[in-house]
Amino acid sequence: METIVIQITNNKAIKLLHELEELHLIKVLKRNADASQKLSEKYAGKLSSSTVDKLQKHIQQSREEWN
Repeated sequence: METIVIQITNNKAIKLLHELEELHLIKVLKRNADASQKLSEKYAGKLSSSTVDKLQKHIQQSREEWN
C-alpha cells in the first residue's frame, strides 16, 4: 500500500473521501491537521537539555565564524 498526502480544496471532497473509506477502498489517517501550530510548540521538549546546550554552543560558534 502507498500513503499519500492530499490537500482538500473543496469541502465536497471530504464527503467523497469518507464514502471511499466506508467502501474499504481507502483509510483516512489524519482528519484535521493543525497547520497553524508553531514549530516551536510542536517540537517543544523533544530534545534533552544536554543536546540543546550542545546545539546552542554549535550555533553560537558558527555565528562567530561568519563574523
